Amino acid sequence: MDTEAKPSERDPACEPDPGTEERSRSLRVPAGPGAWMTWRRTAVLGAVCTVFVLLLSHFVVQPFLIPSGSMEPTLRVGDRVLVNKLAYRFGSVPHRGDVVVFDGTGSFVQEAPQENPVAGLAHSVASSLGLAQPAETDYVKRVVGVGGDRVVCCDSRGRVEVNGRAVVEDYLYPGDAPSRARFDIVVPDGTLWMMGDHRSNSRDSRDHLGEPGGGMVPVDMVIGRVDWIGWPPSRLGSLPDSAAFGAVHAPGRGHG
Repeated sequence: MDTEAKPSERDPACEPDPGTEERSRSLRVPAGPGAWMTWRRTAVLGAVCTVFVLLLSHFVVQPFLIPSGSMEPTLRVGDRVLVNKLAYRFGSVPHRGDVVVFDGTGSFVQEAPQENPVAGLAHSVASSLGLAQPAETDYVKRVVGVGGDRVVCCDSRGRVEVNGRAVVEDYLYPGDAPSRARFDIVVPDGTLWMMGDHRSNSRDSRDHLGEPGGGMVPVDMVIGRVDWIGWPPSRLGSLPDSAAFGAVHAPGRGHG
């Protein structure tokens, strides 16, 4: 009887498969060219989307962050509004009562402040997306007088008059007077007389009467009309229309 133990045969299924081990190892190693192409496609797509948004902001609709309370209660600090840049592109002009964003260089600010070009470009991109404060020369105000209008403050009841008609400004900040500063001006053609809705908290055309330009803003410095509030969600919607200037006649016409 053979009592010597014979070595048992190992089950081939228990043997490690070199091919399997090699495949497992290869799965842990990132595929160089493929991964690079994926990241490259993602970067290109991101760049295209950014360029598209910037072009849209530059030519069609631009987000604008409200930096101050000069337009309360219509616009509040921190609101992000959408500025319609096509509103005055095809022959249309600003009307009395429009809320507009404009470049105040030469009217509200005599010279644009100097800044680092790189920082300026970065800030310009961020502000054009509504992610940063607007440029120091950008303002948002309401059009109260257009070319040829005579704007007077105030009548016997303290109201602003435009071309002899008293304007009932339902959009003013509660408790505010239409203006504590008195003025009597005729708006030159091609310019606008601008005022904030929070009159006691707004530096507007009234504050620049004695400066070059007399506080008048050239129409071609208007960036666009504020048509919508886009943020916060609780204030989402279009700006309310005002009938304040409905009875104001064109310059040169009688009071009837």
